[in-house]
Amino acid sequence: MLTGDRREPALEIATVLGLDDVRAEQTPADKVAAVRDEQRRAVTVMVGDGVNDAPALAAASVGVAMGARGATASSEAADIVLTTDRLDRVADAMDIARWSRRIAVQSAAVGMGLSLVAMAIAALGWLPPAAGALLQEGIDVVVIVNALRALRGDRAAEIALPPDTERMLLRFAAEHDDLRDALALLRDAADRLVTGATADALGALARAHTFLTARLLPHERAEETQLYPALATPLGSAEATATMSRTHAEIERLSRRIGTHLALAEATGGIGADQVGDLVACLYGLHTVLRLHFVLEEENYFTLADTAGAVQHA
Repeated sequence: MLTGDRREPALEIATVLGLDDVRAEQTPADKVAAVRDEQRRAVTVMVGDGVNDAPALAAASVGVAMGARGATASSEAADIVLTTDRLDRVADAMDIARWSRRIAVQSAAVGMGLSLVAMAIAALGWLPPAAGALLQEGIDVVVIVNALRALRGDRAAEIALPPDTERMLLRFAAEHDDLRDALALLRDAADRLVTGATADALGALARAHTFLTARLLPHERAEETQLYPALATPLGSAEATATMSRTHAEIERLSRRIGTHLALAEATGGIGADQVGDLVACLYGLHTVLRLHFVLEEENYFTLADTAGAVQHA
């Protein structure tokens, strides 16, 4: 990951996503240098959305711009523009490109092969001109019909979901909708601490902790013990959810730390000055991690139920 942001938040996001290399506080020139360094090893794809990404997008073997809300400069510099700001669409585009190329090569090879055979037969005098013309038209139709298979995608690449797993995905997606608005409780408690309203913050902290223990953590634990094992077979391996499992562990850790601070504050009659810094970091951090975690689950897992439903109704 190449980013112009500070190193600390960049490392936190990299930990959640399971990235193996993070370079923070990068200038546009730094990003170009990093892309060119990677190009010496292999074909390099660069994905970006900001003005600062435009030079690196132009320098990469393939530049992909996130075009829905990205800068015009990055869209102009890129080879591909995604109309939605979802990183998983890059993988979808690669799959579509491979499938389309395979169909195109197959159609060209079959069309030329049949035409050569027809020409050889005609050269021997066994195929009259009128019949040869009709045969060539038939070959063209066969090639076009075969090429049209690219429109429906590669059926072999589709993920087949058992009905129980699909229902589980829809259930957890609905729970996300219920939980998302309540995440503001974490930010509200942190904001009160930042503004110095520690008396009001204790009540806000208690409400946030109640939300965590009564609603959020049971949801996350159910995902870990029910949903993720069910997804192992459709996704091909339990490792497919390993990054999300690490995020669940981080959510548990931050929630426990917030609970410890709350118990100490209630025992002493208020939030101590020495608690404020760590509490603010925990609350803001957990709020950010949860928002990112929700988005990743919705894009990587919950969309599988939408795809399966579309296939079943097709």
